[in-house]
This record gives sequence, C-alpha cells and structure tokens, in this order.
Amino acid sequence: MIISTTDSIEGNQITEYLGIVSGDAVMGTNIFRDMFAGIRDIVGGRSGSYEKELRKAKAAALEALQEEAAELGADAVIGGDKNTMLMVSANGTAVKVS
Repeated sequence: MIISTTDSIEGNQITEYLGIVSGDAVMGTNIFRDMFAGIRDIVGGRSGSYEKELRKAKAAALEALQEEAAELGADAVIGGDKNTMLMVSANGTAVKVS
C-alpha cells in the first residue's frame, strides 16, 4: 500500500477515488510518565517517554488507515498526516492507481 501526503503519486494515474479513510490510536499513559513529563514542563526539554508513545500511536494509526483503505480495495492513500491520553489521527483519501 502506497501512503503519501501529496495529492498524486508520481508515475501513477489515479483511476478511482474510493473515499476518505482514517486511522486513530489512543494510547494510555501512566502516573509516573505524567509525573516526569510535568517535571519536564517546569525545567524544560523534551519528554522522551511521551515521544516514544507518540511514535507508537502514529504507527498504530497508520496501520489502521491502511487496513481501512485495503477493505475498500485501495492501492494507495493520498493527501494526508491531552490529559492522560495521547491521540493520533491519520487521514487521507483511498484511491486506485494504474
């Protein structure tokens, strides 16, 4: 499955638009991660533990997006990319290409 944030795929022609697809992932955090992230807010810097969870959530959202597009028979997906929960949403348009 080709995933692109552009509105076309170089070397391919879009032959059919199948509809908008999305993949969402909500990842729970824990009290220790929240506590250390709060300290990071005070002293500055990046929160490696939250960044790791965000990367995992992004991968899960893209996987869900591809699964939904595959259920529609798509070859590709184009045009797309608080508190104690992290949420990532990936959106695009499922298409057939030749």
